[in-house]
Amino acid sequence: MDIPLTSDRTCIFDAVGVGLGPFNLSTAALLEPVKKLNTRFFEREKEFQWHPGLLFPDATIQVSFLKDLVTLADPQSRYSFLSFLFANRRLYRFINANFTRVSRVEFNQYFRWVANRLPNLEFGQEVHSISVEDESFIVCTSRGQVRARNIVLGTGLQPTVPECAVDFMNAKTQRTLLHASKYLHREPRTSGMRVVVVGGGQTGAEIVQHLLSNPDKAPKTLFWVSKRSNFLPLDESPFTNELFTPNYSDYFYGLSAQDRVSLLAEQKFASDGISNSLLERIYQLLYQAEFLNGSGRCCSLYPRCDLVGITPSIQDGWILTLRDGFNCVVTTIEADVVIFATGSMYKPLPALSPIMDLLARGEHGFIVQDDYSIQWDGPPSLKIYIQNGAKQWRGVADPNLSLIAWRSAKIINSLAAECIYDIAESNSVFDFTRTVDTQRSQENDDKSDGYFSQTELSAAGGLRRRHVSARSPA
Repeated sequence: MDIPLTSDRTCIFDAVGVGLGPFNLSTAALLEPVKKLNTRFFEREKEFQWHPGLLFPDATIQVSFLKDLVTLADPQSRYSFLSFLFANRRLYRFINANFTRVSRVEFNQYFRWVANRLPNLEFGQEVHSISVEDESFIVCTSRGQVRARNIVLGTGLQPTVPECAVDFMNAKTQRTLLHASKYLHREPRTSGMRVVVVGGGQTGAEIVQHLLSNPDKAPKTLFWVSKRSNFLPLDESPFTNELFTPNYSDYFYGLSAQDRVSLLAEQKFASDGISNSLLERIYQLLYQAEFLNGSGRCCSLYPRCDLVGITPSIQDGWILTLRDGFNCVVTTIEADVVIFATGSMYKPLPALSPIMDLLARGEHGFIVQDDYSIQWDGPPSLKIYIQNGAKQWRGVADPNLSLIAWRSAKIINSLAAECIYDIAESNSVFDFTRTVDTQRSQENDDKSDGYFSQTELSAAGGLRRRHVSARSPA
């Protein structure tokens, strides 16, 4: 529905969400039964879609389907994945199919099913600015403005490409030089062409598999380039999966900034590796092409290589310069199409410009508090919560679906100033010791506004109401 310009200063939402990806969709779903909170979520796209440029038929999610929008915070919610299957009369068929992983296409169907049933979502409305006036936020959208006491940011990550390619990314080159997130939208011509995929993570692997397994997409030559020393698997072992639990998230939050940075580097392949089944499938396709189908060796693999240069070629293609990360040997390859599966990063929403100077920022982004609100110098009664922008504070699970329901419940409990959802710590295989700094705890309690100065946070390495450390067995 259209939202008129608001002149009534008593009409105010308890929270306004900006962006509707899975994370804010989870929050909206868990907010729906909470009648004491009046909320509204805005999304600039006309309908919900989850990474539509990467919805390959064979792509699967890398987590359990129980890690849906709501189940781990409210197993009885009517917005669970199992409720979706039941409502669509496919629950028995799903069980009998014995899938090891749920397809991304089906999870997108589930997300859209939930989005179509929530009354507090507004699609086709872009948020242009967020400002503060008279102890409330003023949220200006493409259709008008509303007032709110809190903001929940869920605008997702922005695609990144190597620096040497930035200047060449434009409308004229969009079919031959593109980010992987646009792959199915752009539909680049790859059949019989020289194609380079840059990026050795899950997305790069999915595109390589798609090209190798579809005859009508088969390149003349396929180059797969990665900075990594090999095309490395996702670590899905049980102990590693403990990193994707509330207990570990709280533990990680209590560490020093130096320790958090060190652990993020160490734990990279807990969240950023390639599914073992996909690696096996790609290897099988390469074997079949070279030895069984008569295609010969049609794919060249370049691990441990950096893309250090790219220039247009005379034949309307591209010349790429690669440098081996170990011996610094430089290799030049020519391509007709280059696809960057080089990831994404969090960038502040432009709509925050009017209040950006009030938001506390550190070396790695916003300074995020225990309840996922950003520390800021605005009115203490107002909060800005952030989804998928606290990896440096919360660990490798932050951009992952694993803690989506728990984080939403934590934000909702903060919004309501009461325990709407019981998210008390669950059982963990790890033993954590608890130590409390009595003096700091008292200081924390005295801060009724709930936030800390940047100096305090930097010195403490984050909020330490509950400092946690791993206990090694004797």
